[in-house]
This record gives sequence, C-alpha cells and structure tokens, in this order.
Amino acid sequence: MERRSALAGLLCAGFAGCAGSAGLAGFVPASAAAAAGRTAAAAGPRPPASLMGDEIRRLPTDRKVVALTFNAAWDVDGIDTVLAELRRRKLPATFFPTGRFAESRPAAVRAIAEAGHGLGNHSYSHPSFADLGSAERADEVRGADAAIRAASGAEPLPFFRFPYSETSPESVADVNDLGYAAIEFSADTNGYLGPQGGMTVEKAVKRAVDAFAPGAIIQMHVGSNGAGVVLDAEALPLIVDAALADGYEVVDLRRFLEAAAGGR
Repeated sequence: MERRSALAGLLCAGFAGCAGSAGLAGFVPASAAAAAGRTAAAAGPRPPASLMGDEIRRLPTDRKVVALTFNAAWDVDGIDTVLAELRRRKLPATFFPTGRFAESRPAAVRAIAEAGHGLGNHSYSHPSFADLGSAERADEVRGADAAIRAASGAEPLPFFRFPYSETSPESVADVNDLGYAAIEFSADTNGYLGPQGGMTVEKAVKRAVDAFAPGAIIQMHVGSNGAGVVLDAEALPLIVDAALADGYEVVDLRRFLEAAAGGR
C-alpha cells in the first residue's frame, strides 16, 4: 500500500521532457574479429557461477537493490535524456546495444561508455535465437562484441541479453560457453511500444514498480516504435524516485562480476 501511495504521488507530480536508425544489410563476421572478441571477453571480468547455467531474471541477493538496464536496437531519441538523468542522479545503468546499432550509431555507444555505464551484448542483428544453430548464435554474439568494442573503445561486459527475451536451455548453454551470463529482466516497462501501442508513462512506471523486489532487473529502451516519443526516458525519473522512496538502492550490474584468474 505504501508503495502504491508513493507511486501515485510521483505520477501526480508528473515529469515532462524527452530529448532527442539504423539497419545494415546481412552480416558475415570476419574470423579475426570473432576471435578477437572471444579472446578479449575471456580476459576481463567474468560472471560468477551463480549467474551461469540459467537465464537470470533477478540478481542473486536478498538486499533491496534494483538494476536499471536499457536495450538499444532501433533509434537514439531517448539517449541524451536518459544519460542526462543518470548523470544528474549519479546512478549506474547497463546498456545492451545490438551490433548493428553500434555500427550505425557509434557516437551514442561511445557516449554511454564515456559516461561510465556498462555495455552488454544484445546480439548483432536481433534475430530469433530459436531459429539459429549453435554456430550461428556464436556468430551473433561475437559479431556484436566486436562492433560494440569498435564503437565504444571500451570492453563490453560478459552479459548477454537475448532478442525478444527468447531463451532455451540450449541457447543459454551456448551463450554461457562463450563466457557470457544470460541477463534477462524481472520486468519490461513496455515503454518502447509508445502511445500508439497503448502505453503511457504511468503504465511504464507501474510495470517497473510492481516488479520491485531484492535483485530486480528493470528493462527499458532508449528508443520507441514511433513519433520520437520515448516513454522510458520520461518514466526513468519516476521509477528512480519510487525505488528510492521504497528503500531500494540502484545497483551496478558490475558488482555481480568477479575478476578472471590472473586478470587485471
């Protein structure tokens, strides 16, 4: 009841403002780039055993923490607003761009890295992984890794998020074999659907708040399906306010990594 009351107050206060694409032809990863991505991923921090073996929809903790995550696959209309809000609040987030997004919007991916946020992997071309074999899945993961490195000048995190959140034991095992944890989400705000998809800022915030629990992972998007209206960028301050009012800390997913043996 207290959470709902706090949420109602926040929504009544309201928040206005959302600042201000991509697609390349077919992808055949270069073997050298794929090998480089695989070697570099193995050299950096690695997921602990608690994040391997299954899709992760809640972080393994009993502390009141939530993680903010953003997918990036279509457009950049919400990037400036999201980064500005995170900077104002001094809060971390993890962004999951596709490889095609990184290639077509390198400045946006570099801005995320330069702001100090983590970059995960959302596949190269956002396909249905159910339609791919193990080798094709590996190409998607490694191709995205190489593209994100090139765009950001930073080392991507060993976190993978499946397109469409479409997972299976076999595909999770394939991703784990490449050194990545399968980081999904406790709730998607569905803000990416936009007003034309029946969504509002209020609905997006409610979906996030209803999922608050120790270790919750909230999924948002930096773009939307039309009209330059990025509901998740507008909802972000209200989601953060609700989390803090309910005693939650916004946590960096990198806290749940461990250094590789003999690593930096």
